[in-house]
Amino acid sequence: MNDDKKEGQIAKNIENFTAEIPSDVFLWTSIGAMGISLTFKMLKKNDMALFVGQWAAPFLLMGIYNKIVKTEGSD
Repeated sequence: MNDDKKEGQIAKNIENFTAEIPSDVFLWTSIGAMGISLTFKMLKKNDMALFVGQWAAPFLLMGIYNKIVKTEGSD
């Protein structure tokens, strides 16, 4: 690895803040988005169902990033 490159102060602050959030929060938020999307779909609000349903993947990715930062650190 190249040790010359370090994280910026803003990234460090964000990582320190998000490291305090339990990983379960991201998982349950993702599952909640899927449930809300299903509800909208059953109510025939297809545009809202698609909009909210697309939130699940980013929440899961944020959870993965959060877990990596907690276990490996940012620098």
